[in-house]
Amino acid sequence: MTSGSGIRLGIDLGGSKIELIAFDAAGRERLRRRVRTPRNDYGATLAAIRDLVVQSERELGAGGSVGIGTPGSLSRASGRLRNSNSACLNGHLIVQDLEALLGRPVRIANDANCFALSEAIDGAASGAEVVFGVILGTGVGAGIVVRGRALSGPNGIAGEWGHNSLPWPRPEELPGPPCYCGKTGCIETFVSGPGLANDHRLSTGASLETEVIVARAGRDDAACQSTLVRYEDRLARALAHVVNVLDPDVIVLGGGLSNLDRLYENVRRLWSGYVFSDRVDTRLVRNAHGDSSGVRGAAWLWDEPKT
Repeated sequence: MTSGSGIRLGIDLGGSKIELIAFDAAGRERLRRRVRTPRNDYGATLAAIRDLVVQSERELGAGGSVGIGTPGSLSRASGRLRNSNSACLNGHLIVQDLEALLGRPVRIANDANCFALSEAIDGAASGAEVVFGVILGTGVGAGIVVRGRALSGPNGIAGEWGHNSLPWPRPEELPGPPCYCGKTGCIETFVSGPGLANDHRLSTGASLETEVIVARAGRDDAACQSTLVRYEDRLARALAHVVNVLDPDVIVLGGGLSNLDRLYENVRRLWSGYVFSDRVDTRLVRNAHGDSSGVRGAAWLWDEPKT
C-alpha cells in the first residue's frame, strides 16, 4: 500500500453508524462502507474505525489520509472531544488515540462543518466564497466555509448557531423551551424537528411526530399549517441573524426538515423583514448530497491547510 496514493478517506462517526467513503486523486468515489457503531464503548468504537480503514485500504490496494466528522468539537484547552451526543466519546483524546491506532495523522471536525464543506466544494454551494451550512434535524448544527476552508475559530465553536437565543422573540416565546445545554430559548429548541413537534403540542395539545405535522399541513389541516407558519418565521429570524453577522453568499439546508419545499420560498420572503439591508442576495438552497454530505466533507478535510 502507498500513503501517497492520493486516496482520501472520510468517516462519518455517528451514534448509530460509522460510514466510510474513499475518493481518488481526481475526486471520484471509489468505495463506500458502513458498520454499526458499538454502543457506549469508546475502545470498541475506535477499533471499529480502525478495522473499517484497514479493510477498505486492503480492498483499494492503497493507503490514504483519514478525515473524521463527528458531533461535538475538540477542546482547544485540553484536546479532548466535548459536546458529542455519543457520550462515550466525550473527554477522550480521540485524535491522538486514533493516530496511534492507524499510524498516521488524523483530522477531525464537527459533522456540521463537514456538511458545509462538502456542499461548498462540489455541492449546492459550489463556487461560493462564503457558505453557511445548516443541519435541521433531531438537533440543529451549522458550519462556516470560506474560500473552501471550514472555519473552527480559536475556541473551536464557529457555527454553533443553534445554541444562541432565538432573535427578536415574541412575548409568547419567552423564556423559551429548556435546552440540553442548560439555557432556555436556544434556536435549536425552536427549529429542530423535536422543537417543531413541541411547539405544535404546546399550541394544540396534540402530540404528533414532525412528519405527521408536515403531511397534515399539506392536506390543509389548519392547526398544522399554523405550526409550519410559526416555524418558518422563527427560521427566517434565526437565519437573518446569520446574514446580518456573516453575510454569506449561500445558506445550504440539510437534515430532515430541509426536504420541506415551502421553506425555500417562504423563509426567503420572511427574512427580508429582519435583514439589515435594502435587499437580500444571499441564496437559500437545499443540499445536493443529502445524508452523504457529512462523510464526503470529512474526506475533503485533507484538501484544507492544517491549522
